[in-house]
Amino acid sequence: MISAHLADPILITRPGPWQRLVEELSREPIIAVDTESNSLYAYQERVCLIQFSIPKHDFLVDPLSLEDLSPLKKVFQAPQIEKVFHAAEYDLICLERDFSIRCSNLFDTMIAARILGWDAIGLGSILEAQFGVRVDKRYQRANWGQRPLPNHLLSYAQLDTHYLIPLRQHIYDALQEKGLWPLAVEDFNRMSLVDGRSNGNKAEDCWRVTGASDLLPQNAAVLKELCRYRDQVARSSNRPLFKVIGDKTLLDIAAQCPRNVEELARVDGMTEGQIIRHGKGLLAAVERGLEAEPLYPPRNPRPDERVLERLEALRIWRKNTARKLGVNSDVVLPRDLLYAVAVQNPCCYEDLENVLHQVPWRVEHFGGEILDTVRNPQRG
Repeated sequence: MISAHLADPILITRPGPWQRLVEELSREPIIAVDTESNSLYAYQERVCLIQFSIPKHDFLVDPLSLEDLSPLKKVFQAPQIEKVFHAAEYDLICLERDFSIRCSNLFDTMIAARILGWDAIGLGSILEAQFGVRVDKRYQRANWGQRPLPNHLLSYAQLDTHYLIPLRQHIYDALQEKGLWPLAVEDFNRMSLVDGRSNGNKAEDCWRVTGASDLLPQNAAVLKELCRYRDQVARSSNRPLFKVIGDKTLLDIAAQCPRNVEELARVDGMTEGQIIRHGKGLLAAVERGLEAEPLYPPRNPRPDERVLERLEALRIWRKNTARKLGVNSDVVLPRDLLYAVAVQNPCCYEDLENVLHQVPWRVEHFGGEILDTVRNPQRG
């Protein structure tokens, strides 16, 4: 699986070793972190493994065997301890959702690699390029909820954090050399604000199905009932939605509205087993949808033409600035902040500081250009 020989990770499954690990992590100035969840194998995913690395040891914490992970809150919130992740957003969402853990003093090696303009920013690609380590990507879709975890999965999980601290130092030096470290800090701080509590289950929201907005209103009502049926089945059997019936199949059923088993069998994607298990429930959902009120997609009001004009001018400015810096456009100014500037239309430096309060370095370096672009969008 890999081209490196590492000491075995230390698996933490009991309260005593767990408490000692928390005390050890609390004394470290920098720790590497990752998580593994079972989203492909359960209706409601949960964190099934938390990996930590410090310079001399790798630890794998089994939250399914430990009753109380609350001591970790102080570690993650401690401003004197830097937490190094790769692609932190999903991990942070899961940690807050499952354990009410929030993070400060974050370093995200994927965000930093994007800021540096690296072509390949996946962890596997970076490990191979920087350390000559090859990772077997088959294990990305493993069932992390199984117990005991086989040795090959423990080794795979160890790699997700083992090299992050030396990688962090290499990237930090590159950011400093290019004068981009303050910009990276802004993005790390913004990432630490991600809210895992708002990531609730929206499984019954039919508009999340690709192509739903193309359906006629009555067919959309059918799709809503089909999604409700699938959600009930998935919840009761503790399976992810796609393992019950895929989105495309549901969309085709909603478009065709079969009224009997023979018509249902002709829907692309329906198998004999699915018809046996779900035929009655799907046909009942179709009937409920046909009897329901037509369903229209939620409307997002079109922005004012002046907002669109400012937005286009800002995009052009951002693209040109990114080209000069040799980075991706959203590194210069993230999409949500670009939109906020276009909508709020700051007329002076103080107003711009209020809109972009999360990114003072960008205000300092780009503020004048942004204000000039907003004031004179036609020149963009």
